[in-house]
Amino acid sequence: MPEVRKIIIDENISGQRLDNFLINYLKGVPKSKIYSIIRKGEIRINSKRKKPSYKLFSGDELRVPPIRISKEESQFVPTNIISLIKEAILEENDDFIVINKPEGIASHGGSGISLGVIETIRNFGKAYRDAKLVHRLDKDTSGCQVIAKNNKFLRRCNKLISERKVKKTYQAVVHGNWIHKDGIYEINIEKNMVIGKERMVRISDGGKIAKTFFKLIESSKHFSLIQCELITGRTHQLRVHLSELGFPIVGDKKYGIRENKLSKVSTYKKRMYLHANSFTSKDLNIHVTEKPPKEFKKILKNDE
Repeated sequence: MPEVRKIIIDENISGQRLDNFLINYLKGVPKSKIYSIIRKGEIRINSKRKKPSYKLFSGDELRVPPIRISKEESQFVPTNIISLIKEAILEENDDFIVINKPEGIASHGGSGISLGVIETIRNFGKAYRDAKLVHRLDKDTSGCQVIAKNNKFLRRCNKLISERKVKKTYQAVVHGNWIHKDGIYEINIEKNMVIGKERMVRISDGGKIAKTFFKLIESSKHFSLIQCELITGRTHQLRVHLSELGFPIVGDKKYGIRENKLSKVSTYKKRMYLHANSFTSKDLNIHVTEKPPKEFKKILKNDE
């Protein structure tokens, strides 16, 4: 029978969220179970209850109740998925990996998805076991994604992102001829759960402020290609914001329009037309840019 574990947090872990630390530490334990023991107070820090979002500090004493931990170091990932992600690497050093995430692959497993980018990278080898996502991309979004290879770099990224010293831009193909001026637009959004526990957000006066800079790149008869820069980083921010402005992203099944309303474009590929085209930070010395897939330009070119 497993025993109570007491962990003293060191500098390498300091700054990490409690839930994220436990998800990594309690390998093989379902996330629902981890959040349950936090909520019930079975997890204690310095003998006190804490929320999942609590940031661990060096010297904290973390009490973990008796719970069975998987002895497996990593989840099995098919070799073709490993090869796909390795081929998508744009840049790598001792601190991070930047990939051009393929559309259709989740950032991480969960909610019916067995594995994603982070589980795959952890299967690259021993040196990648501590890899963690710096930021997430939706399953149907392609483009630049940064993965930290150690906690020190992850903490640095989190700090710079919170200080808005990291620039993330996207390109999106939307329905209609864009009519808005280039500039920053604001909405208030809050997380909302719907049937099937599918994660969504909605516009709400009581929600958090979401800011985005939008700029028109090109238009055709029925579509527009838009450059989007995140000023804040809310869940599904671009998708909700563009839909609220009256220009939903092509192929967005949650916040867009039904496919039968699409124009008849012979080269139309069924996907969500949202691509993370750059991640730049002077402080991190990361300056990565990746053009959207050819179908982004093609859908405008062949629009009749």
